[in-house]
Amino acid sequence: MPIDARQAVAAAPRRTSLTWDHKDVLLYHLGIGAGIPATDPAELRYTLESRLHVLPSFTTVAGGGTAQSGGLTAPGVDVDLAAVLHGGQSIEVHRPIPAHGTATRTSRITAVHDKGKAAVIVLRAEAADAEGPLWSSESEIFVKGEGGFGGERGSSTRLKQPVRTPDHTVERPVREDQALLYRLNGDWNPLHADPGFAERAGYDRPILHGLCSYGMALKAVADTALGGDVARIRAYRARFAGVVYPGETLRVRMWRETPAPGRIQLSVTAVEREDAPVLADTVVTHT
Repeated sequence: MPIDARQAVAAAPRRTSLTWDHKDVLLYHLGIGAGIPATDPAELRYTLESRLHVLPSFTTVAGGGTAQSGGLTAPGVDVDLAAVLHGGQSIEVHRPIPAHGTATRTSRITAVHDKGKAAVIVLRAEAADAEGPLWSSESEIFVKGEGGFGGERGSSTRLKQPVRTPDHTVERPVREDQALLYRLNGDWNPLHADPGFAERAGYDRPILHGLCSYGMALKAVADTALGGDVARIRAYRARFAGVVYPGETLRVRMWRETPAPGRIQLSVTAVEREDAPVLADTVVTHT
């Protein structure tokens, strides 16, 4: 079997050195749609090095990697990239992410869940620099056709969407070339660029990276509900509920939770496909 769950979970933690600078941060921000309008002072905080702040979702690509990479190259894991989708992602930032940095990321597979027709690899990572912890993350990697090995199914708890009107609703266009630009951050899966590969994976055309939608939604929250102050963001989690095609539009609905004022619940859907789900079970925790 391509996934040996016992071997994967028993493997020693892997340590990776990460280095990034303002060029990496700028590329990431452009990859998630920043810079429109190009001269807007609010956008220049994402696109001009002299004003640069770092959206916390940059941590998913810091150092030129992706949140998934450690899970797909771990001992006991040998899978076809055409069968791989990002199932969920969470991050917790312990302090603002610097525009230039060097850190050590320690990662390990903490579980492999058996969903019947698929397996879900859970990858936990911690990053720290000379001053201490920077961020923690957890990725769920969905691998089609690799279930049925008799393992635990894992949690399937779902977050109920509020029935009231959202506090904020914004729409964010996905450019036709968005996936081609975003993949320069380090996720080279041809699913996001090669039409033939995408067809073999069961899609009409290449799809957008789930982590790109993830970053676009967090930017929408920062800009709309947090006054553009990315330093207020403490944690962010989402389940990838459906695909996005380049050229579509994301509709991001936001509800401020009460009586928990430091939480915002999101719903992200694809406008052109009758609000087909994109991100679900999505929450931003902030100060």
